[in-house]
Amino acid sequence: MSPLSNHQTVLITASSRLHFGMFSFGDRQVRQFGGVGAMIEQPALQLRITSASSFECQGDLCERVEKLARRWASQRGIDILRCRIEAILTPPQHTGLGVGTQLAMSVGAGLNAAFNADPMMPVELATIMGRGLRSAVGTYGFFYGGLIVEKGKTPDEVLAPLKTRRRIPQNWRFLLLRPRAQFGISGAAERKAFGELPAVSRTTTHQLWRIVEVQMLPALEAGNLEHFGESVYEFNVLAGSCFASRQGGSFASEQLERWTKTIRDLGVSGVGQSSWGPTLFAIVSGQHAAEELAKEFQSRHPNEDVEYTITPPANEGAAIIKS
Repeated sequence: MSPLSNHQTVLITASSRLHFGMFSFGDRQVRQFGGVGAMIEQPALQLRITSASSFECQGDLCERVEKLARRWASQRGIDILRCRIEAILTPPQHTGLGVGTQLAMSVGAGLNAAFNADPMMPVELATIMGRGLRSAVGTYGFFYGGLIVEKGKTPDEVLAPLKTRRRIPQNWRFLLLRPRAQFGISGAAERKAFGELPAVSRTTTHQLWRIVEVQMLPALEAGNLEHFGESVYEFNVLAGSCFASRQGGSFASEQLERWTKTIRDLGVSGVGQSSWGPTLFAIVSGQHAAEELAKEFQSRHPNEDVEYTITPPANEGAAIIKS
């Protein structure tokens, strides 16, 4: 593999991931984890890789970026990593947007392009970058975008197989609402939580799969936002109930539960918590509808510190541009 020349640049732009919930965990006789999620354009993650005499990093998340870059170099047999990685855009970590996976895949795929290595398939890149230990939604989302359904993994699988990937109508909008002062669990705390949670019953797993196959995917195929949104809400609440011993219910906090009720009362069927939260998402018909929903929500919760983001779906994988 040859490094970048002095005048070459690799620009990587990746989307964020919403995770609607998992199918199963704790029962070792069935596939573990699995799940459904969607890729959204904003907030985006963007890295720039240029040549340098030694390794350099600029911008936010440099400690994580350097660790990931050195992991890639070790896996690829490169002793001295001569490049500069600049983090141009970095979404907030630990808010349910899958930033860790998107960052790892962006570093790996970007360095592959920078050093003229052949592009990798999802399982190859996830293996090198140490991702996909549980959910594979973000990994497949990085490559393909859209709505991702993955099967869950057996003990001998590095990455859960992809069940299906579907495009989301481009005119739909996701309104993200996040309490600014809250963050979800991650790392050691997340591993500990999964070790302590009771196993998901097979009846619940069956119900979750039925919602996806009988309601969610047909509604998406038909472009029926109301039915799709209702199926996402139903799936999210049932999947969230499997975390009740850790969260206290289907949502990470009483505040998010109240917010969900407000959005439903305003006539929006599709609302849910992404992963451990605290990001809440609502799915509406377009930009104007999202803006109106944000205004109505704010009028009902005037004293709460909320960060709002309106974004279209991301129906393509990450963009890697070498120039």
